[in-house]
Amino acid sequence: MCDAGPLIHLDELGCLDLLADFQAVFIPEQVWREVEFHRPGALQHSGVELQRVSVVLSEVDPPQALVRALALDLGEQTSLSLMASHPDAVLLTDDAAARLAAESLGYRVHGSIGILLRAIRRRQRTQREILSILRDLSVRSSLHIRPALLEEIIAEATSAIDWE
Repeated sequence: MCDAGPLIHLDELGCLDLLADFQAVFIPEQVWREVEFHRPGALQHSGVELQRVSVVLSEVDPPQALVRALALDLGEQTSLSLMASHPDAVLLTDDAAARLAAESLGYRVHGSIGILLRAIRRRQRTQREILSILRDLSVRSSLHIRPALLEEIIAEATSAIDWE
C-alpha cells in the first residue's frame, strides 16, 4: 500500500524503480489523484506495477478518533483503510502522523528513506550510490527530514560496511 509521499519523493530522486521488487504496489484512488496532480510522471514508471484501487472509507476503518487526533488527510485515511484488508502488507508513507497511526494499528511501515536503505541490502543500488542520494536529498527531493536525523542516517549507512 502506498501513500503519495514515497511515489513523489522516490520519483524525484530517480529511484522509483526500487519499488519494482514488490509484488504489487496498491494505490488508493485518492492517493493516485494527489500524485497525478503533484508528480504525474511517477504514475507512468515502467517496471513498477502500480495498481489503482478504489477505497470506500467506513466509520470504523481507520478509527475516526485516530484520524482526528493525528489530522490524517483523505489519502492517508484510504491507505490505512486499505491496510485493514491487507494487514500483512507494508504501508509506504513519509508522513509522520500516518506512520504513527499505522504502527498503532499494528501495521508494518516504511518510508522513502527505508526504501533507499533497503536497496543496499537487496543490491539494487550500491552503498556509495545511496549515500550520494542521501547527501543530496535536500536539493533533489521535496522530502522533509530534520537535518540532524538525515546526518544520523548517513552516518549509520556509512558505517554499515558489510552492505557491499
